[in-house]
Amino acid sequence: MKRHSPARTAFRVVAVASALALTLAGCGGRGTNAATSGGSGGASSPGITDTTLTLGITTPLSGATAGPGACTVAGVKAYFGAKNAQGGVKFGDGKTRKVEIKALDDTYDPQKAKANYDQLKGDVFAMTAGLGTPTNRAWRQAAIADEVPQVLIMTGDPIFSDKKESPWQLGFVPKYQNEGEAMGKLLASSSGQHKVAILSQNDDYGKGYVEGFKSAIQGKSNIQVVKELTYEATDTSVDAQITELASSGADVFFNAMSVTPLAIAALQKAQQLNWKPSWFLPSNTSSPVAILGPGGATAYPGIYSVAFSKAPQSPAFASDQDVQTYLAALKQYGDYPDPPEFPHCQWSYMVGATLDQAFQKMSAPTRDAFMKALRSIKDFQAPLMLPGTSVNTTQDGQPAVSTVVVQKYNGKGYDTVQNFG
Repeated sequence: MKRHSPARTAFRVVAVASALALTLAGCGGRGTNAATSGGSGGASSPGITDTTLTLGITTPLSGATAGPGACTVAGVKAYFGAKNAQGGVKFGDGKTRKVEIKALDDTYDPQKAKANYDQLKGDVFAMTAGLGTPTNRAWRQAAIADEVPQVLIMTGDPIFSDKKESPWQLGFVPKYQNEGEAMGKLLASSSGQHKVAILSQNDDYGKGYVEGFKSAIQGKSNIQVVKELTYEATDTSVDAQITELASSGADVFFNAMSVTPLAIAALQKAQQLNWKPSWFLPSNTSSPVAILGPGGATAYPGIYSVAFSKAPQSPAFASDQDVQTYLAALKQYGDYPDPPEFPHCQWSYMVGATLDQAFQKMSAPTRDAFMKALRSIKDFQAPLMLPGTSVNTTQDGQPAVSTVVVQKYNGKGYDTVQNFG
């Protein structure tokens, strides 16, 4: 299969649209100058006119996380590219607008992410879809101070879904604790004796997954955590950790890892050591094509993860209409001609659909009205959603998607499972 080049996508994405210089009366660089009542009489916020709305994205488009990072842009572009081709989005204020995307590469570096935000904030209506906990955290406080929406972003950090702590934020993907708990519950359903080894990223990402996983297996006398190690997101190898964990004799490995090359290397290293436990992997590093295939995942008795979106590479969705429509849009409008290797492409397409719902509910062209509309979406079956999952933005403390299903790798894609083994 021809491999898609995230770096090539990055250069195309950055040159998406020229900046909009909005000089409407009373409109400045901060959301506080927009009408805070959300009524129809206030001045427009930056990044919106009667005919266009501009979204900003800061995400890794080069470096180790460029693969999923490029997807966070491609899916949004695909969704709104198709809508624009149909004439645009009908907003709640009666205007029909086309949605433009401005994306910048942060290489998964928090300082670059903050610089990108500073560059974009005066020209965009809202920031969205960007990948990463440390990178999104780097400018969260600034977005709050500027009253710029930082919404439907690709991080499971709970702080982004706490309305009091983050009034201008909302996460999209399930909280790390939610995913970890779902995987832990599956293991807890087993009546067998299990020894568990854990490797986690030494930050809020890894800690969240482990917290959720441990909460679900707590009190299970047949499940014992025998070894637990961490790694840094900047590490170039985890061979030493895998070697030490292999010596534990664990038959289950909970690997809370977010860096694609390290996930592949971990799968390969364990095989070299002839350590073949069942694996639990986070949704963002569970790609059958980009990670499990190169990692030789079929050597293991089971690879488990969680999902809320349909996977195009799964035989179960080969002829699914949602998937076919999405793939066509991704190729035509998302600048992504090859089959998507990362679930982030699907997730960001769903972000586009969720934003569309909010735009249709907006009573005025202001960021305040947008946030009110965004927080009113309930039980929305976004395109590509798996049965049993939905978008619900009305629950304080939860991201837009809080429900997942647990799946097991079948050699090509995933099958939903109810029991471990």
